[in-house]
Amino acid sequence: MAADLPPTISVQLVEEPRLLKLKKMFISKFKSTPKFYARAPGRVNLIGEHIDYCGYAVLPMAIEQDILIAAEPLNTPAIHLANTNPLYSDFTTNANNIQINQMEPLWHNYFLCGVKGIEDHFSLDSPSGMNCLVEGTIPPSSGLSSSSALVCCAGLVTLMANGKTLPKVELAELCSKSERYIGTEGGGMDQSICFLAEKGTAKLIEFNPLRATDVRLPEGVAFLIANSCVEMNKAATSHFNIRVMECRLAAKLLAKSRGLDWKAMAKLQEVQVKLKLSLEEMLAVVEEVFHPEPYSIEEIGKNLGISSKELRTQILSQNTQDGCSRNKLNQCMQLMFFNYFKGQCQWGKNVWF
Repeated sequence: MAADLPPTISVQLVEEPRLLKLKKMFISKFKSTPKFYARAPGRVNLIGEHIDYCGYAVLPMAIEQDILIAAEPLNTPAIHLANTNPLYSDFTTNANNIQINQMEPLWHNYFLCGVKGIEDHFSLDSPSGMNCLVEGTIPPSSGLSSSSALVCCAGLVTLMANGKTLPKVELAELCSKSERYIGTEGGGMDQSICFLAEKGTAKLIEFNPLRATDVRLPEGVAFLIANSCVEMNKAATSHFNIRVMECRLAAKLLAKSRGLDWKAMAKLQEVQVKLKLSLEEMLAVVEEVFHPEPYSIEEIGKNLGISSKELRTQILSQNTQDGCSRNKLNQCMQLMFFNYFKGQCQWGKNVWF
């Protein structure tokens, strides 16, 4: 069981210049000494599809860039957050009253997602306050999971400060759910690789149940992560959640077309399991069920037998309700699923194990 817990190590700060620098900044800021440090890496997804929110496997690996936090538990419930980057303002709140503003996804709200997730999971009556200094080397809003790494690192810090432990798999699942406090409807890839990554391998991450398998890469292979110079804050726009909602609606339409309980279906993988079909067979179902033109909210509601208002309020996320009520869905769902299932079928034949 111990091997399943997030690793802790003792280090000599004199041998770790980055930690020593962070310690000095912490002392300057809080006039006290950090009691421990927590680290969470960013990630890159090697197959390029965020299909974790469809319930399907992904192939990410961790990167060297990370979130690092120096922390000190307090005897009071006050949580004091500071960041080494002067662009991110200090923030103070009460551990007994965590409030996360989905309409204003500032950096500290991601931290609070990790805190609230741990507090809620353990039903903490008197959660520990903390002094925390955050340093990040993951470029923000770059698609390398800086926000999820901050959520995960905050979860680790809150665990330590409150004297709690969780296996890595449970912690990954918990942090995945915790990020939804800020409105992001992710599927769990980012948090899973953050906690389950190992040096020298990528990971095949599968869900329901969550498990990670080493994927050996060709000897001498190198990966280049290119900077597009385009930033995208997942929680600040509806772009990410719109794709998730498109997949959710498609799963419900597929389920309805095959006589399944569509209200209980939220992911394509759930539909596939219920129908007991291969990926190739699912592709045939997609070709049969969907038409090539984009779908409107009104058409989807009619097919499901509910009103547009019910669809928006009962199925869509908060930040996609207005946009989807005014417009057709952003993508042609049939083309999306053709590409997805074809890619999965081909990828499954060529992946290295």
